[in-house]
Parts: sequence; C-alpha cells; structure tokens
Amino acid sequence: MSDTVYLVIIFTAIMLGIKFTKQLPIAVCCGILATITLYRINALEVLKISAYAVIDKVTIYTVFAFYGITFLQRMLERRQDLKRAQKGLDGIFNNRRINVSLAPALIGTLPSAGAVTICGAIVKEATNGYLNKEEQAFVASYYRHIPESFLPTYQSIIIGIELSGVPMSGFLMGMIPMVMVLFTLGYVFYLRKVPSDMGVTQNISKWQAAKEVFCGLWSLFLTVALIMMFNLPAFAAVLVSIVLNIFVSRFSWQEISPMFCSAFEGKLIISTIIIMVFKDILASTGAIVRMPELLSRLPIPAFLIFILIFFFGSVISGQQAINVIALPLAFSTIPGGGIPLLILLMCTGYAAMQISPTHVCLAIVTEYFGINMGQIVKKTIPVILSFILCLIGYYLLLGLFI
Repeated sequence: MSDTVYLVIIFTAIMLGIKFTKQLPIAVCCGILATITLYRINALEVLKISAYAVIDKVTIYTVFAFYGITFLQRMLERRQDLKRAQKGLDGIFNNRRINVSLAPALIGTLPSAGAVTICGAIVKEATNGYLNKEEQAFVASYYRHIPESFLPTYQSIIIGIELSGVPMSGFLMGMIPMVMVLFTLGYVFYLRKVPSDMGVTQNISKWQAAKEVFCGLWSLFLTVALIMMFNLPAFAAVLVSIVLNIFVSRFSWQEISPMFCSAFEGKLIISTIIIMVFKDILASTGAIVRMPELLSRLPIPAFLIFILIFFFGSVISGQQAINVIALPLAFSTIPGGGIPLLILLMCTGYAAMQISPTHVCLAIVTEYFGINMGQIVKKTIPVILSFILCLIGYYLLLGLFI
C-alpha cells in the first residue's frame, strides 16, 4: 500500500481517537500505534526513537516554555492584573467597540481556556440589546483567540516555530497585517452593530488609565519584546519576566511556592511529549520525505494543497497534531517557503480551530451563553472563509518580496 493510504489511515486513527475519547494525548497514541503497525516498526526501534524524542532540545524547550507561561499566568491571576488592564482600557477609550474587541484580545494573550468566560462576561455586559446570544458568543471567542494566531505563548505557535526553523521575530512581524485583518473582519461582520458610545463618563485620566493597562500587562509585553528583539527562546523570555515580576509585584515566598505545583499542568506537558514522539516515529518511516514527489503530480499549486491539508486536518485532529504531521512535509515540498509559508499554514490551522470540535474553548463559551456548537460555527464560517481569502492574497504578495 502507498504512503498516501497509510497516512489517511493514521489521520483516521487520530480522528477516531478524538471522537471517542475527546483527549488529544490518547488520540495521538492511536496515531502512533497505527504508524507502528502499518510500517512494521519493531519495539526496540520505537523505544529508541521515543527516548530521543523525549530528550530532544525542541521537546525540552517547548515543555519549559509551557511551564513558565503557566507560572506567569498564576502570578497575574494572583494580582488580578488582567482585570486591572481591562479597567484601564475603559478609561483610555471609553468606546464600547474597542473594549469588546481589545479587552478579550488582551486576556487572550495567555493560553487559558477558562479565560474565555471572563471575555464572555465583558462582551455580554457591553453588547446586551445590540447582539444576540450567538453573536455575543462569537465575539467573545473570536477576539479572545486572535492572540492565538501569532503569540509565542501558545503551544501551536511554539511547535510551528521550532519545526519550521523560521525566526520568531520574523514570524511575529509578518503576522501584523493578518492580525489587523482579523480585527477588521470581526468589526465588519458583527461589531459594527454595537454603538461605540459607552454611555458613562470616565473619571480617570487617560494617562492613569494607560498606566493601569501597562502595569497589568507589562510582563507579557516584556516577554514578547525579548523574543522579538533578542530572539530569546520563549522559555528564557518568560523566565526573565517571572523573576522581574517577583520583585516588581513584591511576591512573598508564601505566595510563590504553591505556584511551582499549580503551574505544572501534567496533561499539557504529557500531550506535548507524546506529540513529539509521534512526530519522530512518523518521520522515521520516510513517508514525509517521499510525499512531496506524490503531491507535485497534483494539478493545483502546492500551497493550495497544504491549505486543504491544514484546514481539514486541524478541524479533525487539532492544530498541534497537524503541525507535527504536515509542517515538515510542507517545508520539504516548498523549498525556501520561509516566513510566508509558515504564516500561511499557521493562519490556516488557526482559522480551522475556530470551528473545530476539538477546541475546548468553544465548548466552554457555548455553554456560558447557552447555545450549541452548531450556532457558533454558523456565525464563524463566513468570517474565517473571508480571512483565508485575504490570507492567500497576502501569501502571494509576500512571495513577490521575500
């Protein structure tokens, strides 16, 4: 049987694993078992590959980055810095539309599924009478997830950067136009229905409000700045922010010590390690190396093929899994793809996740607003299809200059 058939079976195994268990680690293990069985990899070789994957630099850096980000999140929660930043935004803009979009986006700078309920409360309070429940759920989820399209505080971005070898700073700079497109599309489709006037008079100066925003989020700003300006690994940038935050926010040992345990999210770390093991086991079969020749025979451009692969793959198995499976394949198929290709693929996966049943935030936000998954997906599809059309145009434009 051909590699194509084998890969379809492996994808199907992951899809079925997610469908019946709702657990990404178990689903990826199904993919590992399917790969081992189909390619007849012996047990000793599997153990050897798995051991190397666990101690690989990419795996270690990724795990440390996730732990550090979660630790920093605990610190911000302890000082209520995210709520402080949101109040500061009210004082700066006194604009309902800006608050409804920017506050969830700022809250979304940290990878916490539970944060979507905070966004939901903000959106519901500001848009009652102007948007229905389905539209409120869309706005809360959509704007909260915009940072997930590009920030290195998210697992999929870190994995994508590590696997592609593209500089983090170049990726972040290249994503600025697409982030602007995301904000604009949300406004065009839904947010324009909301009046801009807050209906209240702010008794705080703009300067003081801006100070509140900065004081609430300075550690996040610093983390991103260190990555962009000095190309620091994500875990190192977060570590610097954590150490400085201990002194700036005057954390006591009694406050900090419980965070060493609470920041250790075992499920996330185990999921990361299993994904890395799967990546290396699949790579050992040689299927990824052989696939570009097969794909080159199809009568459509290679980048369109990968848009389809990343979109449907992310909907079915999640963006993390499709990054591991298809990102190395894409970069070997399109030599010199660089920043434009990474932006194309990461944005496609991000867009697909906004309608994916594997996206836990969608389950949380639909429950919060009392709607079902189909209702929010219906509101989301026109926006993400428009986004992908803009994305294709941007990719072709970048290809002329990079």
